[in-house]
Amino acid sequence: MSLDIVTFGCRLNTAESEVIRRAAGEAGLDDAVVVNTCNVTGEAVRQARQTIRRIKRERPDARIVVTGCAAQAEPARFAGMAEVDRVLGNEEKLDARLWTPGERVAVGDIMRVKEMRPHAVDHIEGHTRAFVQVQNGCDHRCTFCIIPFGRGNSRSLPVDDVIAQARRLVERGYREIVLTGVDITSYGADLTGAPNLDTPSLGALVKRLLREIPELARLRLSSIDSVEADRDLLDALANEARLMPHLHLSLQHGDDLILKRMKRRHTRQDAVAFCDQARRLRPDVAFGADIIAGFPTETEAMFARSLALVDECGLTQLHVFPFSPRPGTPAARMPQLERTIVKERARRLRDKGDAALTCHLDREIGARRAVLTERGGVGHTEQFMPVRLASAVEPGHILDLTMVAHDGRQLLAA
Repeated sequence: MSLDIVTFGCRLNTAESEVIRRAAGEAGLDDAVVVNTCNVTGEAVRQARQTIRRIKRERPDARIVVTGCAAQAEPARFAGMAEVDRVLGNEEKLDARLWTPGERVAVGDIMRVKEMRPHAVDHIEGHTRAFVQVQNGCDHRCTFCIIPFGRGNSRSLPVDDVIAQARRLVERGYREIVLTGVDITSYGADLTGAPNLDTPSLGALVKRLLREIPELARLRLSSIDSVEADRDLLDALANEARLMPHLHLSLQHGDDLILKRMKRRHTRQDAVAFCDQARRLRPDVAFGADIIAGFPTETEAMFARSLALVDECGLTQLHVFPFSPRPGTPAARMPQLERTIVKERARRLRDKGDAALTCHLDREIGARRAVLTERGGVGHTEQFMPVRLASAVEPGHILDLTMVAHDGRQLLAA
């Protein structure tokens, strides 16, 4: 008998899979596979459905429970699969009471959820760094994005609960914690007047975490929206060495008209100015970014501005998304590009990202970096550059190493 969890998508899903593991275990669920889905692209949904079919072929007697963002947004689609025994929504999956036998489809109205509940996670299966979910949902309505349909509106975990969760993980031996959520730079907007938090913001939370948990060696942020970065966050970046110098930015495009059609809240110049400011405050900072290729109405000239943004912002790691029309979003009703054009532009953008990464890795040769060791003889620097170690080391150590070479994808340490 076993309970296995297959996780798709973001770090937030990874963190929530540990809550699922505990909740389902407490309910006595066994000989089952939970598929925690992602809905950010049509391809993510396709992969989840393909995985469900494969699991059933390999384990015909196992119960299959489907949850996550795709299950929340399209419960009937998964309930209609003969392989699926049960479908749980994104809020329901976190409630141990709902993992006991019950109705086949339990998916509530995620837009009615107003608060985050703390969950006592003290282990992240298979990960050397731990994830702490500080926020969920999103109040913005970007025209391409389906995420609010799966996650609901923005809500924040009270600061004392965040600190208690982080302290618990540090006590279990985790050296690095990643703060995660859907829109973490909106953290605290719903906590106005909360005790012990003078300014409810991500920056204030970061400062208090580092102040109250001195044993925490490294604190990292997941994806942020640079236009929401508050003064405390920038101050922490400049002055808190334990806040890692790596920012993954939700940029999405480099052309102002496309950004407007996406209903983003920043301009191209805003993005460049933020990267310049962050680099002045923390010269060793590295930037990653999400960028969409082939958004509806994108011309070649508009796409060229996304390519140029890689250099202008000094990006080193790209997450490239070929535009995927999601049913129910405004962008799905806009004039679409030919799929061949979308795929070709995504390839060119990935090539640009690969070249930027190679240049960054070249500059890293000879540098001394603090590397958090992980399973399999690898690790990551403060800037989240992957490193292949000269010899296997137990995971969870922070080693001061010299970078001697790279293979185009990762650094090689002496």
